Amino acid sequence: MAASPSAPPEFKPGTLVEISSDDPGFRGSWYTGKVVRKSSSKTPTKLLIDYTHLFADESGSKPLRETLDVYQLRPEAPREKHRVFKYGEEVDAFLSDGWWEGSITKDFGDGNFKVFFKASREHSVFSAQDLRLHREWFHGQWDPPLEEEQPPENEVDNLHSIDGIFLLLCRFYTLGIFFNMHALISFSILQKVPVTTEEKSGVTKTGEIFSQGALVEVSSDEDGFHGAWFTATIVEAVGKDKFLIEYQNLRTEDDTELLKEEADTLHIRPHPPEEIMVDRFSLLQEVDALYNDGWWVGVIAKVLSNSRYVVYFKDTDEEMTFEHSDLRLHREWTGSKWLMAS
Repeated sequence: MAASPSAPPEFKPGTLVEISSDDPGFRGSWYTGKVVRKSSSKTPTKLLIDYTHLFADESGSKPLRETLDVYQLRPEAPREKHRVFKYGEEVDAFLSDGWWEGSITKDFGDGNFKVFFKASREHSVFSAQDLRLHREWFHGQWDPPLEEEQPPENEVDNLHSIDGIFLLLCRFYTLGIFFNMHALISFSILQKVPVTTEEKSGVTKTGEIFSQGALVEVSSDEDGFHGAWFTATIVEAVGKDKFLIEYQNLRTEDDTELLKEEADTLHIRPHPPEEIMVDRFSLLQEVDALYNDGWWVGVIAKVLSNSRYVVYFKDTDEEMTFEHSDLRLHREWTGSKWLMAS
């Protein structure tokens, strides 16, 4: 007899997790919580969760408790302690007791940043302490991974003293790394040579990705089009991080020519790599479905005969049937590379 499925090992009782929601108005947000236990032995993929910042009573003494499926959970996201944020970076902002995905659109130079939220088309200002670099959880790893942080300036200066060197030795000892004194003196921290974020990340420049004639996909914030990507071609750049694009399958209202419009880099991504899915898609696998000239993200809800599938769309709470040829594996674009959804 085959073993019944169980919750992933990282979601044992007491584990800190983050919870996503399918409720309208909450897409793109993550709330922290703690695993209490499995819901029951009959439903091993459902867990009982206590929220950290949401409460069942007005006094805030009783945490809100819900039964959630494991697909709504991920481990608590890591966070750098002394990160310097930059214009254009994708971040999570702590708002209304949860972390919301957005992009930095302005650095005020005083530790405050303006963040744009794609889902709501709104801007808000946050201090650096209420931001963290946006990360995706794929196949048991965070992307991008946690960055190696430079110590604060005063801490670097202290390393030039005997006490500072002793402190550094203690840190290496804790990590199980042993250096002799000669190696320590020559350590790069004493040279005070920083490593920039760009050097570590290797992110491709926007102009190189979205060059004239490049095949791309474009998203829309209009009602009824959330979660859809439409194939287009870059015609030309029309400003900083903004391009004129021509859709491949969408036409003007009079149907005389292909539709052209301006789009910014928050709504453009490279065309995903072509891949023929020979094997059958699996139950609960995340896919893109070709519908009304666009690719819509969904989940395989049922595997039918004759290479057909029922796909569930979270945004509209609808199910539709598709042929195998009208589906592709769902991928996420991180700004520098494609990642396959776990």
